[in-house]
Amino acid sequence: MTKTTLRGAAVALASAALAVLPSVPAHADVIRAQEWGLQAIHAQQAWRTTKGAGVTVAVLDTGVDANHPDLAGQVLPEKDLIGFGAGPGDGAWARHGTGMASVIAGRGHGQGRQDGVLGVAPEAKILPVRVILEDNDPQRGRARTEKAGALADGIRWAADHGADVISMSLGDDSESAHPEPREDAAIQYALGKGIPVVASAGNGGEKGDHVSFPAAYPGVIAATAVDYRRERADFSTRHWYATVSAPGDEIAMAGNGSAYVSGWGTSPAAAFVSGAIALIRSAHPDLSPAQIRRLLTATAQDTPEGGRDDDYGAGLIDPAAALKAAPALKPAPQKPSPADYAHRYFGPGPTTDDPADTPVDWIPWTAGALGLALVAAAVVIWRTRT
Repeated sequence: MTKTTLRGAAVALASAALAVLPSVPAHADVIRAQEWGLQAIHAQQAWRTTKGAGVTVAVLDTGVDANHPDLAGQVLPEKDLIGFGAGPGDGAWARHGTGMASVIAGRGHGQGRQDGVLGVAPEAKILPVRVILEDNDPQRGRARTEKAGALADGIRWAADHGADVISMSLGDDSESAHPEPREDAAIQYALGKGIPVVASAGNGGEKGDHVSFPAAYPGVIAATAVDYRRERADFSTRHWYATVSAPGDEIAMAGNGSAYVSGWGTSPAAAFVSGAIALIRSAHPDLSPAQIRRLLTATAQDTPEGGRDDDYGAGLIDPAAALKAAPALKPAPQKPSPADYAHRYFGPGPTTDDPADTPVDWIPWTAGALGLALVAAAVVIWRTRT
């Protein structure tokens, strides 16, 4: 999520947070020099093990421009669940989604691929699933009402069509944000199929830190954002569901056509996390979503005091450290548990159960009743003998 809001009932994007970079040749000393995030997460060290080959990342977004030089050959055929709005060649088409795809799997271009954007997992494939429109699309209002279930449908479609990771750089962090049962069920469906699900934590850090969905659904790996100083970005939402943090400020990305943009928000942070998971899945495809989540949190950098906090989650992702630790894990069961939560709740955190809704523990009651029955039987036998 980069800073504005739109979603089948309100999914947020980032058009306002994307600025076109100057029209200069995309040589390594121009674009690559701005990719501070790759160094921050130790991507180069991770590439000694894998660059994401064999993994498909579903990008649920505004669409992806498969013809961008840095994504050529990396993008699979798109699934459009909107069906209207801007198209290729329009300024209000696929800008946000293309940027996120490049953060995940950009591979540069030119001789030796030294020019353009390099993603976290440059050998991974991108599966575009169009579930929202750009903020400046004239049909945006129509999409809100007519395609309110597109996100839930997109999650299920991606889970059934080869996605190894589902990346959602979007969300609703408005004051009216609330859980949608269809979205929650779709996420649990994907997790149950062994597919990690990533979402932006929200851009409400300066606007009240409202809960953002889908980030707050159980089992989702929610990404908060840090700047180049590795400090929490002011816009990044603080909340109990924060899992890990990733670069999210002044991020160089591909735009539609052959353009480049600079963006900020928890949108690129979620893309960084999705790329890191693509690296892990490439080297260790049998790990479950819950294991990958624990691996990311256990190997994170700059871990807050106490192990986590609402600003950073468990800290800044480190895919190189995660890949080093992964061999110690045992393969996951064939049917992983949908969500890695003991309780399902939304909002500021767990609340005390209503006594009327709390299940009664039958063991002590049964034991007590049995004991009374034995005492009564003993009394009857004693009286009979007497």
